Amino acid sequence: MEGLPVLDVAPFLADPSSADAQTFVEAIRSACHEVGFAHIVGHGIDPDLEADLFEQSRQFLDLPLAERQKLALANSAAFRGYTSVGDERTGGGADWRDQLDFGPEQDPPPPGRLGPAWLRLRGPNQWPDAVPGLAPVALEWLDNMLDLGIHILRALAIALGQPIDTFDSAFIPTHDLHAKIIRYPGGDSGTEQGVGLHHDSGLLTFILQSDVAGLEVRINDEMVPIEPLPGAYVMNLGAMMQAATNGYFTATPHRVISPRGNEDRVSIALFFNPAFESTFAPLNLPEEIAGKARPDDVDLKGDPIHRLFGENNLKVRLRSHPDVAARHYSDVVAP
Repeated sequence: MEGLPVLDVAPFLADPSSADAQTFVEAIRSACHEVGFAHIVGHGIDPDLEADLFEQSRQFLDLPLAERQKLALANSAAFRGYTSVGDERTGGGADWRDQLDFGPEQDPPPPGRLGPAWLRLRGPNQWPDAVPGLAPVALEWLDNMLDLGIHILRALAIALGQPIDTFDSAFIPTHDLHAKIIRYPGGDSGTEQGVGLHHDSGLLTFILQSDVAGLEVRINDEMVPIEPLPGAYVMNLGAMMQAATNGYFTATPHRVISPRGNEDRVSIALFFNPAFESTFAPLNLPEEIAGKARPDDVDLKGDPIHRLFGENNLKVRLRSHPDVAARHYSDVVAP
């Protein structure tokens, strides 16, 4: 089985109206319809910035466990902070990884404010005092990725026969990007579940892999290992994009297998989330695209997809982090 399509976004970034940009649009349409995953190259993100992010991330991950746990995710209703190995669950099983979640710096809703529970998903990050370089590098990288992701979404809009700015209002001026610095420990963990088989809940995900493999994608009912490609981001689609296209684009299940050697796998995952207020009813697709849609695939494994992104995101997070749910969302979840 071959790996993922490799797509060069540089021509589209330079001039979305050019012939080479149209070639990219056609290639990303095919990849998102047939596979739901691709390697994105030519993205223009500074490799020195990426290297610095990995270095700062490893410095944090090398801190004593007690120092990392001062930033426990359970402190944050916005699901920002540190999760110890085994404390997140996917598909009912414990994931053998630890991670630091972060996003744009935001103010939490005022105490006692009435409104939907998903407003609590906004709030400040937790950063380690012992690694002062991590916050500025991570936030600079997030800003760079915002620009890349918006351009990818513009290409997808054209690919779907929509106006180029179809998705812009979901990210400009407000967005709710969410990122994870993830470590999958090497050595004999007693489990192969780095993170269990799942599909993402949002629009797009970008993954910056280290040189240690582990990602597997289900292609044609076969789990296919995806080797890291230097200079590339792995891009995949989430359930909200699948729902918006009535199943024409696919949210492909994937997982990470724990490293088989002693070296840790470190990756940076960016969930390219729109503003939580965003809704995504199915797009009005051109006939030639609508005829190839797969509406029966939109509800994966009986897991309902809410059209309001805040509701969809909160549902997934409460399920994955019962400790945060119990501490900050007792009015939402059953005791």
